[in-house]
Amino acid sequence: MEFSKRIMAMQESPIRKLVPFAQKAKADGKHVYHLNIGQPDIETPSSFMDAVKQFDEKVLAYTLSQGIPELIDAIMDYYKSYDLDFESDEILITNGGSEAIIFSIIAVADSGDEVLIPEPFYTNYNGFSSAVNVKVAPITCKAEDGFHLPDKKTIEESIKPRTKAIMLSNPGNPTGVVYSKEEVQMIAELAVEYDLFIIADEVYREFVYDGMSFISFGHIKSIQDRVIIVDSISKRYSACGARIGSIASKNKELIKQILKLCQVRLCVPTLEQIGATQLYKTPSAYLQKVNKEYAKRRDIVMNTLNEVSGVICKKPAGAFYVIAKLPVDDAEKFVMWLLKEFDHEGETLMLAPAEGFYSTYGLGKDEVRIAYILNSEELKRAMKILTIALESYPGKTQ
Repeated sequence: MEFSKRIMAMQESPIRKLVPFAQKAKADGKHVYHLNIGQPDIETPSSFMDAVKQFDEKVLAYTLSQGIPELIDAIMDYYKSYDLDFESDEILITNGGSEAIIFSIIAVADSGDEVLIPEPFYTNYNGFSSAVNVKVAPITCKAEDGFHLPDKKTIEESIKPRTKAIMLSNPGNPTGVVYSKEEVQMIAELAVEYDLFIIADEVYREFVYDGMSFISFGHIKSIQDRVIIVDSISKRYSACGARIGSIASKNKELIKQILKLCQVRLCVPTLEQIGATQLYKTPSAYLQKVNKEYAKRRDIVMNTLNEVSGVICKKPAGAFYVIAKLPVDDAEKFVMWLLKEFDHEGETLMLAPAEGFYSTYGLGKDEVRIAYILNSEELKRAMKILTIALESYPGKTQ
């Protein structure tokens, strides 16, 4: 028997494929600091659990395919606080941001079409695209430039007759880049000139530092009919396990078409929607506090990286990730070495090799993504271990 070409062509998660090595390290008695995955340690607001516990219906029934009205209303109110005005028929609730991404791709691109994505990018962009036979056309961004976008002419060179959309996260995963007003406007102009959709993954909207301003693609009036905003409660409210995401667009016909996909999978889990409704009512003070905490953690990471010879890394302005170019021969080999052969006083750490965040072959081979999701003391310890490991790694290049 043969498997489908579609499933065989899908990329294995570069983040999760090394998990067995971490499990083995732990079984051998090592303490592993996980900087490889975006799982926050921030406490989820209690309102989520309280709402679920108070659910007292006798039957746990299907909900509406587009999502429960209470959650849609709560998201509408949330967006209003950012001067984004959506109506109830312009929002769909999805099974996490992941479903929002794949539904958006399916809605705007046919088999063989292309989607432009700045690389390095969230690895599932590639996985979801390949699953429906849509090609990723990379816009290569560089560590030396802080992973900001290249100029307009360079991006235009990647636009082909079958290019249907530009997809990007802002603030960026895995880079932490926050696009400037000029970059957002440039993408908007390209979308109009070449008749493209913009799939805007804005799940890290609250995590912008150093007094920078976040600019949503939804704020640009001239492209409202071609912007699809992907969102999620996972990182914003530290509720990754709830799997509640959303799609928002002023293009009502687009929402109507994506609703077909929502109907095929029936509905999003009821209890998670009930809990998420309350999360969207969380006071802004919660997010302000979390923002300050992540900014502090970012500075811990950067202070260490700036002291290590051979590391290339510009200070990220958002999200809770940083891509660092390390003085190593191969980042994946380095991470495996950390888990299999290295420890310092019985401790080691796990990073995410960055090659899997690129579409262009050969890029990211000496880069890692660091997720600064540990508390300050653990993060300081982990970064100290990284410094010691880089000194003793057999494949060190400098």
